[in-house]
Amino acid sequence: MSDNMRKDFSDRAQEKVTPDSSKSTMDKAKESVTDTADRAAGELQSDSSKSTTQKGFDKSRREKESMADKAKHAMGMDK
Repeated sequence: MSDNMRKDFSDRAQEKVTPDSSKSTMDKAKESVTDTADRAAGELQSDSSKSTTQKGFDKSRREKESMADKAKHAMGMDK
């Protein structure tokens, strides 16, 4: 279970296993909005107030995004 005011883990899992080709434009837009809101909530909430599960998820997402940014920079795609 996710922390209060955060996107539920079961919703995230369902979104990941559902192919984009099966999603409507509205579903994709909703996912984008809720992902952005969850990302912002994760940055605003201090790690000390997060559950262990939420803290781990946020940390792995930050590391994944950091690696993606480094790869883009290495290929000159960050400009």
